[in-house]
Amino acid sequence: MNGEQIEHAYRLVRDAVLFTNRRPILIDKQGLFGKKVEYLSIPYKSVVRFSVESAGHFDLEAELKLWTSGMSNPIQKTFGKAVNIYEVQGLLAEYMGR
Repeated sequence: MNGEQIEHAYRLVRDAVLFTNRRPILIDKQGLFGKKVEYLSIPYKSVVRFSVESAGHFDLEAELKLWTSGMSNPIQKTFGKAVNIYEVQGLLAEYMGR
């Protein structure tokens, strides 16, 4: 969109999550070879709540759950240990407060 800029990007195992100044964009590669790709755009105003589950001592992954208006089940994304899930949580809180 005009005036929209990618401010943060995180690579997941096969997928990615982008945070722009207007919305998060969830990129989901599907299928065995990842040729089919879904781009899910969610305006920040539609995010009702979110949660993060941090990695434990032996677990190398952390999980982000997003609940959006009109959906009863959350959208879930799993982040590897290279991503600071608390940074992602802070970004979401900041963007939702705008």
